[in-house]
Amino acid sequence: MAQWEALMKLDSASQTRVVQLYENKSFNREIRYSLSGWIESQNWDEAAQDESAAARCFYDALNYLDQQEILSIQAKNILQGPNFSKMRDYFLQNFQHDPLKLAMLLSECLKEEKKILDSALEAQSLSDPNVGHSNNELDLQIDQMKHQTLRLKNEIQTAEELNKNLDLMLKSFKSKVQHQIGLAQSHAVSQEQCLNNASVFSQGKIQAALELVDNIIEQAKQIVKAITDEEVSSWKRSQQMACIGSPVNNKLDHLQKWFTDVAKDLFEVCEQLEKLQNLKYRSSEASTAGLHELAQSLLTRLLSKALVVETQPTMHNFPHRPLILKTKARFKVTLRFLACLPGFMGLLKVKPVFDKDVEEVKTTPGFRLFDFVNSKSTLMNMNTQSGVLMAEFEDLSLVETKGRTKGSRESCVGVTEELHMITFVMTFQHGRYKYDIQTSSLPVLVVTSTNQFPKAWASIMWWNMLSTSEPWNLSLFADPPPIPWEQLSQALSWQFLSNGHRELEENQLLMIKGKILGGSESDLVDWNTFSKNNNTWLWIDGILDLIRKYLMTFWRDGLILGFVSREEACALLQEKPMGTFVLRFSESSLDGAITFSWVEQSNGEVCVHAVAPYSKKELDAKSLANHLHQYIVMREEKIKNPLCFLYPDIPIETIFKLYCKDSGAGEPGMVNGYLLRKSASISFPPTPPLSPSDLCHVDTEFDMDITAGNPLIIEDPALLDMFADNNIWNQPQDAFHSPTLWSLNQD
Repeated sequence: MAQWEALMKLDSASQTRVVQLYENKSFNREIRYSLSGWIESQNWDEAAQDESAAARCFYDALNYLDQQEILSIQAKNILQGPNFSKMRDYFLQNFQHDPLKLAMLLSECLKEEKKILDSALEAQSLSDPNVGHSNNELDLQIDQMKHQTLRLKNEIQTAEELNKNLDLMLKSFKSKVQHQIGLAQSHAVSQEQCLNNASVFSQGKIQAALELVDNIIEQAKQIVKAITDEEVSSWKRSQQMACIGSPVNNKLDHLQKWFTDVAKDLFEVCEQLEKLQNLKYRSSEASTAGLHELAQSLLTRLLSKALVVETQPTMHNFPHRPLILKTKARFKVTLRFLACLPGFMGLLKVKPVFDKDVEEVKTTPGFRLFDFVNSKSTLMNMNTQSGVLMAEFEDLSLVETKGRTKGSRESCVGVTEELHMITFVMTFQHGRYKYDIQTSSLPVLVVTSTNQFPKAWASIMWWNMLSTSEPWNLSLFADPPPIPWEQLSQALSWQFLSNGHRELEENQLLMIKGKILGGSESDLVDWNTFSKNNNTWLWIDGILDLIRKYLMTFWRDGLILGFVSREEACALLQEKPMGTFVLRFSESSLDGAITFSWVEQSNGEVCVHAVAPYSKKELDAKSLANHLHQYIVMREEKIKNPLCFLYPDIPIETIFKLYCKDSGAGEPGMVNGYLLRKSASISFPPTPPLSPSDLCHVDTEFDMDITAGNPLIIEDPALLDMFADNNIWNQPQDAFHSPTLWSLNQD
């Protein structure tokens, strides 16, 4: 399959990554789509290394576009088809003088596409039950098993009818012996003939039924093994990845269909074997006990894996951080029984048990003990809307029964590294058989304060990246293995996707990598380096919280460059038009803050100003878009908003139109005799201006909230000197470019 066709079949999150790729590379995505076959047939890697090969590819592209335009005209498809003439102009305008640029660009794009495709297919292999047995293959096998089970039922039904007929025939022979004097045959001979007829009429059907059972059981062995050993494990792995932000599809619908269909067929086989065993006219060799035992063992094995934790333990107030529980705080868990049969209604009760059979309770010094405040059994009910058999624990909470001694160092792991387990047990009787079933949640961390959440989430990510199969290692952090940067970077990117609906780009990941690994040449990230030795993870976590609460639309739409240093921002803005600004995250605030750098000319030189960061408190009071809209610079009796373009070239009016909640248009000038006013972010550039190099290292913005009842508070000594001259506030109104009257509160 062509690479572009494969990309078009991916999920929306992966396709968004492709869109971002071509936006970042500034290459026309319509051309990539329209010329996909031709583009993929060229050797762009070679052309990227050879100018003559690059030139040849460039002119081949022009010729190909000419040919396609001619074909489009001949087919009278000019209006409906691609605009090949416009594409030709695009190539000439952008690459005529530098064909090597085109070759390098497409070489990089195709490689990045391949990475996105491979990543999506890998995620799909985790989420879709396709490992070892494809959906279609298992569906086919289960359909065949269902068909054979139906045949078995018909064969047994025919054998039962034959048995009834043989009874009638035997009674008829007996009647003839009794009433017809002179009958040549005796009663014993007549009975023997009847039994011979029984062998002729029914033994064939019984033997056919037993052969069918043999076939069904052999097929069921393969199906049950595939479902319980591969598909359930694959789904659990995909659920792990989903818990830490992966966009994988970990729905259970297909898995439930398999469990339900196979369980139904195995119950049917057991029932038909009992009927076969009860037939009167069958040979003594036709024993069904062994077959019944095999079918029942397969059914038990299947049902033992049917109970799964559909929604992992999650606190009500922190749905974005599953598997972290706080003592005395409510959390919820959802379980599903995948063998969704009507016969199970009213039978299935589930009870949670904390740290059941956990060895660390006995072996780890200082291991804390917890118990549920309320752990009553819950009956699994059929959800009428979704048609699933489920149990919801909505009001669980934990209390500590044995803690650590204050200041104790008896444990080798911290509180945010101590893993626990919730086990769900279920016992029920169905027919003559009793089933004991249990399943466990993914390991959870129990904290006593929300301040421990960031470090706890780092542990959850680390553990789930490293732990791929049961039984789970709860002592992993006693000696935590390192993680390859490629794997960690994917998990970090998922955090931004789940919190802000947009993954990290390659250049953003490179900055983060530099902060985590520093100058290390190794691509292995040590646990202590990531979580303890520096504050990089806390800084990232603060930014994630900032995006989720205040900047989601800006981040989702790719407006925040984010992970660039002040020096890098200076370099990016040097060649940009005056008033261009870059949105980036503060490197000094662990709680998460956003700032921007903007470019202007001062004394004929390019100057880049870095503005003091906006904190969560400020963004809580007013959106970032409104802060930008109301940002002003005051100098030489003039006041204006210097921001014109958001990097790279988005007009600021577009930002205001799309994201500002209130621009103030149409508001009256006075209310109850008072002049209306707004809070503003005001910058006072130093006089005389700093040199361009110095401006890359100085924050010049001080946010001043001019609101009713709150006096203007200035803490910076330099600004206090400036405000010593009150004339700055007594300028004539025509000296201001802003239509709003800015004044101090003087009631």
